[in-house]
Amino acid sequence: MPDLKPADPDFEQRVRRVFATQGFMRTLGVELVEILPGRIAMRVPYSDGLNQHHGYFHGGVIGTLADNACGGAAGTLVAPDRLVLTVEYKLNFIAPADGAAIVARGRVVKSGRTLTICAADIFSEKDGAETLVATALATMMSLPGPGAS
Repeated sequence: MPDLKPADPDFEQRVRRVFATQGFMRTLGVELVEILPGRIAMRVPYSDGLNQHHGYFHGGVIGTLADNACGGAAGTLVAPDRLVLTVEYKLNFIAPADGAAIVARGRVVKSGRTLTICAADIFSEKDGAETLVATALATMMSLPGPGAS
């Protein structure tokens, strides 16, 4: 893994603040589990409101977690006056996501001045074990945030 240094010493608090502004993440019941330079983990417990017709977690929930895990990982490295937006992501589903929860672990693969390449793996938790259910590769863009000159 590359040596990743946050441009903001308060990166964890900033990532938590940005995360807290996302109403959709609150609606899904997502919780932040870990925030480190270039890495993030988040978890969402199962509920009937998040399933698809077979009772598995809906693919849209998995895609949302993959996108946010990549964005959160990239967000740990940007300056305090910058924001991160998704340019694109590719998601591969590997197995049905059933169980008590799903966990997304995002990481920065390559951090650049404007674009950051990230990856995320999504796991289902069932009976004390984790199963890889999806993997994603994403490109994130850093741009001036509110109040930046």
